Amino acid sequence: MAKIMIVEDEAVIRQLIGEELTKWRFDVYQATDFNQVFEEFEQIAPQLVLLDINLPVYDGYYWCQKIREVSKVPIIFISSRNTNMDQIMAMNMGADDYITKPFQVDILVAKINALLRRSYNYAESGEALEHNGITLNIDNSSMTINQEVVDLSKNEYRLLFILMKQHGKILSRDKLLRALWDDERFVDDNTLTVNINRLRRKIEQAGIEEYIQTKVGQGYIVP
Repeated sequence: MAKIMIVEDEAVIRQLIGEELTKWRFDVYQATDFNQVFEEFEQIAPQLVLLDINLPVYDGYYWCQKIREVSKVPIIFISSRNTNMDQIMAMNMGADDYITKPFQVDILVAKINALLRRSYNYAESGEALEHNGITLNIDNSSMTINQEVVDLSKNEYRLLFILMKQHGKILSRDKLLRALWDDERFVDDNTLTVNINRLRRKIEQAGIEEYIQTKVGQGYIVP
């Protein structure tokens, strides 16, 4: 039974989500002290965090960044803020997914189940994957370039894993979306662009240019 931490200051919404997730046999913890979110996270050690943006004292971006300093636990933002900038900000802070209020609980549950499967059952045999100057470290979700170890978010790791495993093949945006989020209908296409750009930037900063190439109208390729 996966443990899910809900960080939502609107009590009615928090309790509703908690009750629905309990029906789906999740172990639910509802945070209520919004000065101690990080401390409660470390104490509870959840397998997934649902995190609102608008919170008392510090916003969800702040807590996401604090959690990312010590953990790669899956994080889904749940928020009434629905601009592209909010979603980009969330992904840049390390979120794995984003869902806007109001939402259908069955869609939230589908996202949670998909993210839990990807996060805890994704590893394949072998310790590393190498191609054209990059070593992808399977055991700790990082990459090594020119002897520099670079940490990757879960989505960055999965993207690079897929692209490296199928290097030389053009992978469509739809295929990458399905590989990452199981059902691309529930994901803003901009989410993929954000993750690709962030991964490219990390690779370029470590010294390799144009490792991931765009094929206009077709998708992406690692030659």
